Amino acid sequence: MVYKHIRNYYSLIKPGIIYGNLLTALAGYILGKKDHFHLNTLLLLLLSTSLVIASACVFNNILDKNIDAKMSRTKKRELVTEKIPLKHAYIFGIIMAVTGFALIRMYLNNFVLIIGLIAFLDYVVIYGFLKRRSHHGTLAGTIAGSASIAAGYAAATDTIDTTAILLILFMTAWQMVHFYAIAIYRLSDYENAGIPVLPSSKGLKRTNGEMILYSLLLLISVILLYVYSFNDFIFISLMGALSIYWIILSVQGLKFENKTNWATKMFIFSLIIILAFCLVIYKSLFVSNLTT
Repeated sequence: MVYKHIRNYYSLIKPGIIYGNLLTALAGYILGKKDHFHLNTLLLLLLSTSLVIASACVFNNILDKNIDAKMSRTKKRELVTEKIPLKHAYIFGIIMAVTGFALIRMYLNNFVLIIGLIAFLDYVVIYGFLKRRSHHGTLAGTIAGSASIAAGYAAATDTIDTTAILLILFMTAWQMVHFYAIAIYRLSDYENAGIPVLPSSKGLKRTNGEMILYSLLLLISVILLYVYSFNDFIFISLMGALSIYWIILSVQGLKFENKTNWATKMFIFSLIIILAFCLVIYKSLFVSNLTT
């Protein structure tokens, strides 16, 4: 019985979103610190980030309860099936938010705090409002999705500089293609819930065109990161090659009759890109330790 309750609350915080954001937060921190690594600061960053994101996900679940009931992939969520009472979800979310922001305020810096507050409000309020009314909700949601890597970098450097902006640009471009791919192969779910994602409101051709543009923007951000922030041959070789292939795959979508299969490929490759991006930055930490 206790295990089932723990599992329900664990699902409520959307652990997949948390783990993905922790990967990028760690990458941002390593890129900022390079060879000056502080384990305590990193652990506090990861813990506080996890709590803030978990809280935002809980409130997102609360607000989306009625929408989730109309979508096949979300209709079994804990609030929809009433495995967790709504009152308990509110208390759970508030406790995590207060704890997470308190840790940031006490042990990190004001840049991380501001980034966290902006991301929280964006995901819960702005994205929550726009996703029901406009396809621009996807773009608004990338603010929250880019926050973790920026927070990691800010925790390491105590600043927001050119590198932080380029990291946000990279994450924004990546998310737009990633989320459009999801919107295409989950289109029927979004239509059933009345959510005006770009494929339903403007059509698949327009969506494919924007995916091409954002994949080009991803390549540009990779080049700029190499020039201004991360002068690493493996980084530019690997990420450059992956970005170019993603552009090619995006263009191929124009002639794919089965958009669902193509969008699934785009989604899978998006996971490869973000994992490769993080791993190549992690690699720099081990290299610096070996050479010192």
